[in-house]
Amino acid sequence: MHENNQIKYRENFLNLSIFGIAMGFLEAIVVIYVRQLYYPEGFEFPLKMLPEKMILVEWIREISTIVMLVIVGVISGRTFEQKFSFFIFTFGIWDIFYYVALKILIDWPSSFLTWDLLFLIPITWLGPVIAPIICSILMIFISIIIVYQTSKDRDFKLNKLEWTFLLAGAFTIFCTFIYDYLNIIVKNGFILKISKLTSDQKFVSIVESFTPEKFGWSAFIAGVCLILICILSILKRKMKK
Repeated sequence: MHENNQIKYRENFLNLSIFGIAMGFLEAIVVIYVRQLYYPEGFEFPLKMLPEKMILVEWIREISTIVMLVIVGVISGRTFEQKFSFFIFTFGIWDIFYYVALKILIDWPSSFLTWDLLFLIPITWLGPVIAPIICSILMIFISIIIVYQTSKDRDFKLNKLEWTFLLAGAFTIFCTFIYDYLNIIVKNGFILKISKLTSDQKFVSIVESFTPEKFGWSAFIAGVCLILICILSILKRKMKK
């Protein structure tokens, strides 16, 4: 039974890898179209802000992409831990191959330290390309470990401490990505106008003259370490068995 489970989950990982790679190339192609339309001179900071309607379209696209990744995780797993793991595995593959596709198709980014606009929800995420790639590798690694554990033990679950380290690490990393835009919003008194930022000319002017220079590597590494503690805890339990 244990061997049959492992074969089944290996097939799931293969299928999800193919899906994630295809999604990564599809995402890259959509982004190339957007860059051609709105950044024909090149995608470099400071960036011209997208039109308000286009930002709404991008929000819908991002939400739709996440929903698709969640759904394939849900239908691939049996327990919550498996569903979650298959979701973050597919997310990691998608994100890595998004950058692979951009490199193949338009020779971008020029280096792993090139800054990118990562997400727009709930506010803009920024970071050097290597940062989301590191996150994706972590997601793939932890998902494989969890699924392997559940293939041996049907009742395997992350304990409260492991969830705490995992979520704390993810939140810390999330904060490093949104820090620049959050800093602009707070420092310039846009908190009360957050629902209308895209139509606020002062905000648009600030954003269109902003160039990110320093990434919060210390906080990012702290977040990664918290997730690694979660991974080590799972591996320790595995060795005890």
